[in-house]
Amino acid sequence: MIVAHRKPMEEILRSLEGISRLVVCGCNSCVAVCHSGGENEVQILAAQIRIARQQSGQPVEVEELVLERNCEPEFIEMARPAVERTEAMLNVSCGVGVNQVAEAYAPYRVIPGLNTTFYGAHVGGGVFEERCGGCGDCVLDRTGGICPVIRCAKSILNGPCGGSQNGKCEISKETDCAWQLIWDRLNAQGRLARYLEIEPVKDWRPATAGGPRRLVQEVLLNDE
Repeated sequence: MIVAHRKPMEEILRSLEGISRLVVCGCNSCVAVCHSGGENEVQILAAQIRIARQQSGQPVEVEELVLERNCEPEFIEMARPAVERTEAMLNVSCGVGVNQVAEAYAPYRVIPGLNTTFYGAHVGGGVFEERCGGCGDCVLDRTGGICPVIRCAKSILNGPCGGSQNGKCEISKETDCAWQLIWDRLNAQGRLARYLEIEPVKDWRPATAGGPRRLVQEVLLNDE
């Protein structure tokens, strides 16, 4: 999922200067799971904005809204009544959601309330860790489902490096060596022969070709 965290309150308040009618819009998808932009977070943030603006002598009307997803047109359309009643939206979804909502309601002002951080997983205790870099050339079958591009500090495809000691990365004794994890996983699967295969130089063009990447699903095009 996409992991994001809330911007500092000072930055949010600066972005809202001059606005007297606002909707805070959350997302019931990824950012709800990581407790950054779900219903509870929208309620808390809206209350904090009301209090801060009241204390500064600049009261603001704040509506609260949570869409199922901010990246899908059918859900974005559900925000239209709030958009028509307010001057701006503080959007606490990921950067993709902010992009999509801003495009759907241009020239209406859509302000990001979160910093989008990485593709991650919930590993317990409120901790989210990066697990995928979206490189466009996945090697997870060869590595037992453990991504060396992200989980190795050096993104080594044929590791480990000489800095790995006792299963830990040289950058920190608290960080597992990705290639030790890969060895253990493949060994448990009885597939250590894959470990000895040499991965060729990675084709980074899908991730670095420039401009926005696009996927076209012909089946969906035919259904429209």
